[in-house]
Amino acid sequence: MNRVSLFGYGGTTKALAKIIKNVVFYDDKVTKPFTDENGFKVKPSNEFNPKYSSLEITSPGIPPHNPLIQKAAHLISEYDYFADVMPFSIWISGTNGKTTTTQMLQHLLREYGSVEGGNIGTPLAQLDQKAPIWVLETSSFTLHYTKKAKPNIYVLLPLSPDHLSWHGDMQSYIDDKLKPVKMMKDGEVAIIPKIYEEHLSCSADVIFYEDENELAELFNIEPKKINFKGVFLLDALLALCVKKILFNKTDYEGINSFVIDPHRQEELQDSKGRLWVNDTKATNLDATIGALKRYKDKNIRLILGGDDKGVDLTQLFEYMKGLNVEVYAIGSNEEKLLQLSKDHGIAALGCKILDNAVAEIAKVLKSGEITLLSPAAASLDQFTSYAERGNRFKELVKTL
Repeated sequence: MNRVSLFGYGGTTKALAKIIKNVVFYDDKVTKPFTDENGFKVKPSNEFNPKYSSLEITSPGIPPHNPLIQKAAHLISEYDYFADVMPFSIWISGTNGKTTTTQMLQHLLREYGSVEGGNIGTPLAQLDQKAPIWVLETSSFTLHYTKKAKPNIYVLLPLSPDHLSWHGDMQSYIDDKLKPVKMMKDGEVAIIPKIYEEHLSCSADVIFYEDENELAELFNIEPKKINFKGVFLLDALLALCVKKILFNKTDYEGINSFVIDPHRQEELQDSKGRLWVNDTKATNLDATIGALKRYKDKNIRLILGGDDKGVDLTQLFEYMKGLNVEVYAIGSNEEKLLQLSKDHGIAALGCKILDNAVAEIAKVLKSGEITLLSPAAASLDQFTSYAERGNRFKELVKTL
């Protein structure tokens, strides 16, 4: 009997196990084999033997250098497993904004029966295959392992250094992000940053954009009629563009009724009326630069730091040299941040943890200034998620 090996014991693979016969999980965190509550076998990674596996499906986050990936003989992605049954699909990727763009597009297309999933939280195995449209937030990890599945419409937001320790280097990261376009056919549509125009040969109908203004002009959309500004304007425009491609309608009313999730430039006030901004979801330098651009005319006290995933943050500090900003460094890359601040002539204070940073800022924050939690780093060195980090920040502000 054919055996399917599922790499990683997480949400994606657990959902797959419920629809695939004869599966075995392999996970790096498992030290002794066990049978879970659903009767599935879960084994340590070192027990995987490709001789007894007819198919391997990996959790997206497992890196290419992992021994499980290296040993696999029939490795596919979650997307590849559903390639032959996937409905009309729209994939959204990029470094920043892909979650918001996905949510905005689902908000605009819900009336047509669309469902959303992928990296946004719902595994493909739990999506309705009878739905007319799948809107999928798609990570670079998934794209790396996908060899067969492709979208009908692909939306790529701008790219900046991210997950480089996983991909190896920036070019590999870019290559994975562009992979779907090269697999698409004539009549399928991709919306791609113009910077990749000269390096992209494909059969798809590709629309290249330089920035928000050019995108709006290409689709005859009036940005003044859109309520979202700053980093959210591009997200809204891309969602509107896809709906216009599908239904030839610019839905200003629909996009303006969308409500952004917490943790992205979420403005708070303490008891003294001072402004604090929770942008904990800014887990890379480009997202933090986007937040700084929004508040560039203010004196900014920036809480920065965490697990930067091996990314060089020099570009962020080069940008900050033209601003009135002071850095409050936390997390595992604190020493790196303090050295970068010194090298670029930016005032900085080492605080180790978020609680200390908020306490130090509270002593000196003046009316008209802004405190910005926009870490340019992941949270797992000190928190279970970026949301826990943001919620802790909000709790601390409430006590001031």
